Amino acid sequence: MPTIQEVAKKAGVSPTTVSHVINNSRVVADETRLRVEAAMEELHYRPNALARSLRRGQTHTLGLILPDSSNPFFAEIAHSIETVAFEQGYSVILCNTEDNLDKEDLYVDVLSNKQVDGMIFVAAGNQTGSLRALLRHKLPVVIVDRDLPEVEVDAVLTDNRRGGCLATQHLIALGHRRIGCITGPSHLTPSAQRVTGYREALIEAGLAVEDDLIARGDFHPESGYHAARSLLDRPGAPTAIFACNDLMAVGVLRAVPELGRRVPDDLMVVGFDDIELASYTTPALTTVAQPKVEMARQAVQMLTERMADKNRPLQRKVLQPKLIIRGSAQTIEQKSVH
Repeated sequence: MPTIQEVAKKAGVSPTTVSHVINNSRVVADETRLRVEAAMEELHYRPNALARSLRRGQTHTLGLILPDSSNPFFAEIAHSIETVAFEQGYSVILCNTEDNLDKEDLYVDVLSNKQVDGMIFVAAGNQTGSLRALLRHKLPVVIVDRDLPEVEVDAVLTDNRRGGCLATQHLIALGHRRIGCITGPSHLTPSAQRVTGYREALIEAGLAVEDDLIARGDFHPESGYHAARSLLDRPGAPTAIFACNDLMAVGVLRAVPELGRRVPDDLMVVGFDDIELASYTTPALTTVAQPKVEMARQAVQMLTERMADKNRPLQRKVLQPKLIIRGSAQTIEQKSVH
């Protein structure tokens, strides 16, 4: 690539004059400016945007650390964050930790050294070491989705307990009394809170919380598939299942016909997240929608505010989920409406 010295030689000026033209940092005669711009065009010279940004103390780049980019929920979150950030003049560097704490630590170090202006962080687990390292770097940070309440940091979250209640209350309203629950990893706050909501809804309705109706999953379809087979292939099987995310619910939808049953006639299913795939399953999946676009908008806004004023008070926003009724769990009347 051509250098600033080559541009200066071509235009018959000093490299300092070329720098002033590029950065508009000093008045340059129109004739001189035109010669410099013509030389830049002829040589196909492009200023180093990163170097210019570093001199100004900004790179207009944000870091985004996700635990599992193969999960459509996180992919959709990433897409929304990138869209909102781009509209505000920021590029986004995405790092996928695969729920691995060692990779999380590595990416925190990499992004910090890349001089990103701020970071949006979805934790790989409930450990706080990586987040505390970011804060020691004095890097503005906003956490999204997975709460780490023991660390004082800006956060955008969903009311997962309320979402678990909504899912279970819907199934109770449809007449179900034996409702299974497929959990996510217990150490992750969203999963634990959704199960809390499930339990609270049962107790509020005067129904027993039966441990043999709760099966452990890991937020991936295969775990939902095996958990559903385990729950359904036993005496006193549930008549409905709340899966704590949509991917596990997709696994349930695969398992049910293999056991000679049908959704929703023999078993109703509710998921959580409202990923795009949820409306294309057969039947379409009733689910609890997280406000993904609003989460992204709030996260980027909160981060840019923190970057502008590192001393402002902490913000913690908890957004409300919404029940989306589709074919996997609805009455005949609801079906006619939808």
